[in-house]
Amino acid sequence: MASIQKRNGSYLITVSTGYDITGKQQRTTMTWTPPAGMTPRQIDKELTRQATLFEEKVKTGQIIGGDIRFAEFAERWFSDYGREHLKARTYTDYRHAMPRINAALGHIAVNKIKPNHVAQFCKNLGESGIREDAKYLPTVDFKTLLKQRHLSQMQLSDLAGVSHATVGGIVKGSRVSQPTAEKVSRALEMPMKELFAPAAGSADTLTGQTVLKYYRVLSSILTTAVQWQLIPFNPCERVKPPKVEHKEANCLDESATRELFRCLEQEDIQNRAIVVLAVYTGMRRGELCGLTWNDIHFDNGLIDINKESIYIRGQGIRDDTPKNQTSRRVIKVSSDVLDVLRLLRTDQNKKRLQIGDQWTNSGKVFTRWNGSPVDPDAISGWFHGFIQKNGLPPIRFHDLRHTNASLLIAAGTDIKTVSKRLGHSSVSTTGNIYTHAIKTADELAADTLHDILGKDRSGSKTG
Repeated sequence: MASIQKRNGSYLITVSTGYDITGKQQRTTMTWTPPAGMTPRQIDKELTRQATLFEEKVKTGQIIGGDIRFAEFAERWFSDYGREHLKARTYTDYRHAMPRINAALGHIAVNKIKPNHVAQFCKNLGESGIREDAKYLPTVDFKTLLKQRHLSQMQLSDLAGVSHATVGGIVKGSRVSQPTAEKVSRALEMPMKELFAPAAGSADTLTGQTVLKYYRVLSSILTTAVQWQLIPFNPCERVKPPKVEHKEANCLDESATRELFRCLEQEDIQNRAIVVLAVYTGMRRGELCGLTWNDIHFDNGLIDINKESIYIRGQGIRDDTPKNQTSRRVIKVSSDVLDVLRLLRTDQNKKRLQIGDQWTNSGKVFTRWNGSPVDPDAISGWFHGFIQKNGLPPIRFHDLRHTNASLLIAAGTDIKTVSKRLGHSSVSTTGNIYTHAIKTADELAADTLHDILGKDRSGSKTG
């Protein structure tokens, strides 16, 4: 039942909302001030009505107070705000971040979260051992070790609770996840550090970029808490964002790109086409997978980029709006690209006729065997194997986008044009990513001018 307390001409109405994990009672309050001219009897009657309505709204969740626990508020935020305002992929990524955030802050009332809580959370994320997807390599000869222990691979599999295939991979020296390495170490009753070591490029700490993502998710939720007047300010704004280590974009140079194309000649037409298109246009993986044949204008050599394909766990592959407003763009492509796309269209039509009613008419440029949308991750998986098989420099599929930008900049294309073709939100974004390429192009420009003017000066001196 709501309690009422008179305060200098107004009334404080309080409703209990339960207890926190420490046993402290949680309350939500409102203040009601009687309009001028009301009689005491009218005030009592209206006060009772206001208290009853307020209690009902609190209990049915229509009103929330700043004393609501963060985990509970976050759930409300996802249902009342996130589902409507966030892109599907962003919503899923934010959801994926919540277990770690709630583990640290979920039990704290929203109005009790202070900047030091946020700072400590970010600090803890950067510590060793927090990363769940770190990969580890065997540092001992497991075949010999098992022989010494009189254990078969199957027995180790049973003892550790991992698959036989996983144990077989360990014996061959394959990478495994941290949980798997821990299970095997426990089964052999040996310290993990004596059996495994972090794989190169796979330290057991989260990157600065990943820590920043958690910070941004937390800040987004608390920003809404400010807008809903649950807290006076966002504590994240009083904490410096986590530092992100700057990395130069990884890409292929002109010679390596030619070798990439040479190796592509042995691949099927769809794989050839998607790599050629990625290099020539700099399109993102999701944008490529989202293309339909209606987006390809063969008559004037234009491609309309207006959506992206994404995979969402539990929902499958679906189309979504582009990453940002400037990602929606139309770009010109060369006749070489159009020729490859024509070959792909012809091949796709043949397959459609071959399988008949098994074909799914998705209209996509890049599809699975039956015409249904292709999973963007499948493209990356194929490309990783293709790179390894041909001994090419170890790049990701996304690095083809970087290759496109770097080659354009090196060829003298102005940064504004490159930024527009990539669909970046601003020219400064392009400049920050491709600092090295811009610097190299600038140095070449200086050398070119020196070659031209320097020769003229030397000629005049000797003449």
